Amino acid sequence: MKTPIERAARRARRVYAGKAGSKQPRSPTASAIIRQNLRDEILALRLLPGQSLNEKEIADSYGVSRTPVREAILRLAEEGLIDIFPQSGTYVSRIPMHALPEALIIRSALEEASARMAASRANLNDIVSLEGVMRRMQTSAAQNDYEAFHQDDDLFHATIADAAGYPGLWRVAQQVKVQVDRYRRLTLPQEGRFDRVLEEHNRVFKAIRSNDPDLAADEMRRHLSALMADIGDVANLNPDFFD
Repeated sequence: MKTPIERAARRARRVYAGKAGSKQPRSPTASAIIRQNLRDEILALRLLPGQSLNEKEIADSYGVSRTPVREAILRLAEEGLIDIFPQSGTYVSRIPMHALPEALIIRSALEEASARMAASRANLNDIVSLEGVMRRMQTSAAQNDYEAFHQDDDLFHATIADAAGYPGLWRVAQQVKVQVDRYRRLTLPQEGRFDRVLEEHNRVFKAIRSNDPDLAADEMRRHLSALMADIGDVANLNPDFFD
């Protein structure tokens, strides 16, 4: 069975093949692709917190020198997703428990504003789009597809930012919730988690549809505060994944 890195590398080689004849230097392009693929694997917990990474094996998987791999790893280290210990090794970072509350507070502030403005400005197309995302989430939940549910969850929040007229709010939220995403994925297997999230989203949606800015902001705050309340329990269930 292929490892997550080998599967990602196979996808990347198809990208390289499509770039044949390109005048762009190969190394920066390879570095960017390797970085994004490793980042995706880390955030999806296909590369687990504390897992060792071997630069040579990654380079061999992608069919490149170690230089673009090193560049990608250094960038990911800057994001706090990889730890580099000289003379010891390179590892997927553990989730920094101390950083989660601040990230959640920042995200909540951004998304309360987004929900408030969406409730004031959403048109019929926005409401239809949100309903479509909620149906997708229900399908993902019925299929017990954690990854699809996570992606659809993000799409729900992004669609609210679009409806607010300020999609940049979601882009900023994405920048601060990198570690939160790994933590969120650990919450999904909890019994009743899908139903809980769906109900919270439904309350946010109803407030937006009813053009009630204060209620929309309150429901968004309650929705995101649930993640804050669960940090301790999730960390106790997965002690090796947290720092």
